[in-house]
This record gives sequence, structure tokens and C-alpha cells, in this order.
Amino acid sequence: MAAYLSEPRDLFKGRALCIVRPGDTAEVAAIVKLCSETGTPIVPQGGNTGLVGGQIPGSGDKAIVLSLQRMRALREIDLASNTMTVEAGMILANAQAEADRAGRLFPLSLASEGSCTIGGNLSTNAGGTGVIAYGCARDLVLGIEAVLADGRIYAGLSKLKKDNTGYDLKHLFIGSEGTLGIITAAVLKLYPKPRAVETAFIGLAAPKDAVALLALAQDAAGDEITAFELIPRLGLDFVLAHCGGVRDPLAGRHQWYALLDLGSQNADDLAGRMLGLLAEATERGLVQDAAVAASQRQRQDFWRLRDELSEAQRFEGGSIKHDVSVAIADIPAFLEDVGRIVATAAPGARPVPFGHLGDGNIHYNVSQPVGSDRDAFLARWAEINFLVHGVVARYGGSISAEHGIGQLKRDLLGEVKDPVAIDLMRALKRTLDPKGILNPGKVI
Repeated sequence: MAAYLSEPRDLFKGRALCIVRPGDTAEVAAIVKLCSETGTPIVPQGGNTGLVGGQIPGSGDKAIVLSLQRMRALREIDLASNTMTVEAGMILANAQAEADRAGRLFPLSLASEGSCTIGGNLSTNAGGTGVIAYGCARDLVLGIEAVLADGRIYAGLSKLKKDNTGYDLKHLFIGSEGTLGIITAAVLKLYPKPRAVETAFIGLAAPKDAVALLALAQDAAGDEITAFELIPRLGLDFVLAHCGGVRDPLAGRHQWYALLDLGSQNADDLAGRMLGLLAEATERGLVQDAAVAASQRQRQDFWRLRDELSEAQRFEGGSIKHDVSVAIADIPAFLEDVGRIVATAAPGARPVPFGHLGDGNIHYNVSQPVGSDRDAFLARWAEINFLVHGVVARYGGSISAEHGIGQLKRDLLGEVKDPVAIDLMRALKRTLDPKGILNPGKVI
């Protein structure tokens, strides 16, 4: 049972009566019905990659963990409707591969895509690198199937893009972290595969130049922008030091970097459009240097520098994590303000802010000072969270951009969420889960 009772960051460890592994929706419904009759709490779990403890039971031994990993079937691909119906336990990378084999694109992409599952992605409304072009997980779903707290099955696997017959119920379950129902299958949107992709790794002096570059790119390329990621020099140094087979794409050192992807159905001269954009940005003083991938292998190498950022920080000791969002225009000032406050509170601590600048989501991670005690630094998690989230609040941002609330941020939610919104969330919980058996202790 051990693999189901702790999560990747090892912040939360739980206990459970047992692990149950249903093979289809009918078995999930039967399990939930029995748990409803006996008052047994249920903790749904997909790939166990969540970063806020939403998939881990509490420290008591009254709950069961319901793993959906056996429910991994592809039920249908409908190319005319551009949809794919999959079960909740399908691994995200496998869903991408199924779409690719059908000549389509499923654009949700995360660093954990080799192990996270579609059900987990939907339950947390996962974001990832493609949000700027395709939206979050909820934007990629047309219909869902879910088991309710009393064991009934909500059969909402619709392919319709237009359906105004009352409330759009799927959105109650997407992002609710298994507290309102257990998602067992979903109808996912598919897109045409881009005929051309261009990737640039760009050296910058400051975040304000990245924001200006994004605006310039949007004017020049519009919806051809499929990713725009921000990377600090310190983060790149961590990856170069600890991850084998990578190298610095640029000759000189720069304080910041942007990773820009353009993708298009119009294969004619996308490379020329990328080069023209970079030339104009250089003339305006926004870009110090840039490299454009000359092959698919080089494109993968560029992206590995971004994807390995979280893993590389492990080798530098303790890291206090934040998943926040602010308006894109506010990112430079936000980074400056929060950097100053963290430096005052924790001298020598090393901020590694990186992430999805194209949609305003920054992972503001703080690595321990060199040579300091890891446990002593991590003991300041709540204190550093309070400081960072205070700056987020001043800028009208969110303390959870894409990772969810789970256990980690549950007690913070009441401090940052509108009281009326909290009341509505509690009312929904009481209505859909009156016995409180679905993932208790999470979100609210």
C-alpha cells in the first residue's frame, strides 16, 4: 500500500483501510454505494503525481484509496467530431499518443505526463505549457462520466459543442479534486496536428523584456504561439549542473530566458516568421541572443531545459514551492517585490521563479541557502508561503494557478477566497456529498 500513501514531494503521508482498484465504472459505482451505506470515506487517486496532497488520505485509518489506474481504456476516437473518449486512468502521454496515431493533437502537456492520468488532470483542472493556445484542462473537455457520492452514475459523455439544456454540470466535477464526484471517463477535444513547429531559446535581460517580447509575438504571430515559458539563469544553472546530456544553447550568460514555440497549419515559411520576430525584438532591445532549433532533437533538448527545472532543484536541497498567477503585465513588478521580501526574510535563499509567462502562471520556488540545514529551511514553509502569497494578494492574483488546493492550501483558501464563494462551495459540497465521504479534508 505504501506507493499509494505518500506523494512526490513527501510532504503528506496517509493511512488507509485498503486500496481498491476497480476495472470499470460499474465497479466504481458499486464501491461508492457500499461506502455511502457504511459511511466510509473515499480518496480517489490517479497517477499519484499531485503536488498539494489532494490524492493522499489523512493520518487516520478510516478511509479507502480508490485507484483508477486500471481504468485506462480508449473507448472511441471520432475524427468527424474531433473527439476522443477515454477512461480516467489513462496516462496523459498515452492519450497524446492515441491522438497522434489518429493524426490529431491532444494539446494538454505537463512535465509529469508520463505518469499523471486524465482523471487526475481533470480533477485538478491541470494547466501545463499549452494553456496560452488551448486553455486549461476544463477547456479541452466536452463531456464527462462521473460517479456520485451515493453510487449513481452521471452519464454526461456528450460530444456536443452546443448544448444549452440547463447547467453545464461537467464543470462541477472538473477542478473539484474528487470532493463532489469521481470522474471515470471523459470526451476530450482533439485538434489538427501542426504542419510546422518552430522553437526558440531566447536570452533576455529582465522579465519586463519577456513581457514585451510576448506582446510583440502576439501581434506578429497571434494564435500561432503555442508556448511561452520564462526561465531564470539560476534555474538553468541547476539543470546544467544536475541533469546529464544537456548544454547551454547560447554562447553567453543571460539573467533570464524565454522558450517560445510557434505552431501552424500553414507550413509556408514559419521559420521565416520566427526569425523575423526575433530580428525585430533584437532591434527593439528586447532580445540579447537567441537560438532557433534546427531539428526535432534540438527542439527536445531546448524543452528538456525547461522540463527538468523542478527535478534539478532537488539536488540543491530544500525548496519551498509556490504555484501562483498574476496578470501578465504585473509579472515584472511582482517578481521584483517578492524577491526583495524573500531576500529580507531569508538571507541567502535562492528564488527560482519559472513557468508559464504566457498565461501569468509563475512557479515561485525558493531553494535553501547554500550550506544551510534542509529541515530547518523547510520548517519555514508556512512563513515563506505567507510572505509570497501576501504579494500575490496585493496584485490580485491566485495562490493556486494549476496545482489545486488539496491539503496543502486548504486552510489558506478561507483567507483569500471571497466569503460568498466559500459559502457556495460548501453548499455544493453538502448537496452532492451530504455524508462527506468524498475526499474529506481536501479543498474545503
